Amino acid sequence: MSTFDWLVLSSTLLFIVGYGAWRTRGAGASLDSYLLGDRDASWWGVGLSIIATQASAITFLSTPGQAYDDGMRFIQFYFGLPLAMVLIALFAVPIYHRLKVFTAYEYLEGRFDRRTRTLAALLFLVQRGLSNGLSLYAPALVLSAILGWNIMLTVWLLGGIMIAYTVAGGTRAVMVTQQGQVAVIFTGMVVAGYLLVHYLPPEVGFKEALQVAGHQGKLNLVDFTFDPTDRYNFWSGMTGGLFLALSYFGTDQSQVQRYLTGRSVTESRLGLLMNGLVKVPMQFAILLVGVLLFVFYQFSPPPLTFNRPVRDQVARSTTYGPQLRELEQTHATLFLARRQATTQLVEALHTEDPAQLAAAETHLQAATAATRGLRDRAQALIKKAVPSAEAKDTDYVFLTFVLNNMPQGLVGLLIAVVLSAAMGSAAAGLNALASTTVIDLYRPSRPHVDEAHNVRASRWAAIGWGVLGIGFATFAARLENLIQAVNILGSLFYGTILGIFIVAFFLKRVGGTAVFWSAIVAQTVVLLLFWKTDIGYLWFNIIGSLLVVGLSVLLSISGKKTVA
Repeated sequence: MSTFDWLVLSSTLLFIVGYGAWRTRGAGASLDSYLLGDRDASWWGVGLSIIATQASAITFLSTPGQAYDDGMRFIQFYFGLPLAMVLIALFAVPIYHRLKVFTAYEYLEGRFDRRTRTLAALLFLVQRGLSNGLSLYAPALVLSAILGWNIMLTVWLLGGIMIAYTVAGGTRAVMVTQQGQVAVIFTGMVVAGYLLVHYLPPEVGFKEALQVAGHQGKLNLVDFTFDPTDRYNFWSGMTGGLFLALSYFGTDQSQVQRYLTGRSVTESRLGLLMNGLVKVPMQFAILLVGVLLFVFYQFSPPPLTFNRPVRDQVARSTTYGPQLRELEQTHATLFLARRQATTQLVEALHTEDPAQLAAAETHLQAATAATRGLRDRAQALIKKAVPSAEAKDTDYVFLTFVLNNMPQGLVGLLIAVVLSAAMGSAAAGLNALASTTVIDLYRPSRPHVDEAHNVRASRWAAIGWGVLGIGFATFAARLENLIQAVNILGSLFYGTILGIFIVAFFLKRVGGTAVFWSAIVAQTVVLLLFWKTDIGYLWFNIIGSLLVVGLSVLLSISGKKTVA
């Protein structure tokens, strides 16, 4: 990056963090202040905090790469989210506010027992602790690629900074800084989308770009085919996606804590509904950036693999370097053929000649298939040369475009987008992990300690979870795609947690023993299914929830008959 880019990046981040520190000076003396910001947030503050907590660096690095590789069909993952926001606003928010709880799991002890509360809290801690590690790996990926630093050292550096930021500020600082982070995020993505279209050839405008993408299957927004092994279709999004959103926003402390800060039930509800209105269009826009990246690289030479650090490492190898260079030469030749075919497609779209259009499509499909096969060979070669290398390079696609094509200043802005998202999401995650650890596990065993002691315990808990997150982040490079990895990890646990809360809210005659053992069985079944089957991960949210509810009812009825 240029000196100007570093100036833009550093000044943006310093302003956001500095403004948050200034606005929240003196906060955090009490547990209520440190964990929930004195519960006085406005609806728009709640809404922005919810959006920023969910929109991690993974969202802006991995999602465009997901669309570049697989098209727009990932948007179906979010189809159930707006309905989930309405249901949570109607049923969960009033209960949490009425009971004045610090965490969602605190409610479960009054409804069931200490054992069930502890189980739900532990499931959350495992899932969120690991997810925070993935969220940390994404910004480390950025700095590693920019500076040429070792990725593991970069993980530890960024992790240390984020731990310090979270421990010092508490919830109020997290929420205030997230407002600035959201503004930077939206500005940066709009600029990226505009420049992608601007950089296309003069005869290719936004309309033509969408047509080119559509003819290559990238505008696959909705698929009504029912297939349990397919991760993204209408049915998985409206069912599995709905259950995942219900669990994430309704029971995951990292999100519940955002709207527990609302000054009233109405403010919290409006914040959730704001997220329901914004989230799907926001994800659509981010995926569209990925599709535009795909079109951009039909006319501008893409690298054989976008994972530049690993590519350079293999290129220096005396054993594998010559093979890689030979593949790169073939790739350059195939790119010329693909660009010519894409240009012919655009000309056919302008003339609306069916014969010319069919010939151009045939030519383009052949060139694309050859390129895909060559990239697969390159990935296999890289994996052979560097076994620890990332399985796919889609997480590097957007980053490569930013570093190689953005003007000075805008590179710094886009990197600030990624790091801002990382700071907001990781800070909220650590804050939620700390509050759950102290409120649900530590404080119940020490009921007589004072507020100051619990605040100190919360800070130490944040440090501990931050270090564990750093440890898990060191393994993230082995995962296929970060945005999918985060959602798969959540789906393994969210269904069981949601089932516990469904029983708590709606099945008043079911007791703690029945729901506890049902949750144990359900979680075991979900993990076995993930290990032994090819079921799409969104379905695990439904399976886990329904197993907990169904088994709880059966065990409750059985227990009553035994007593009778």
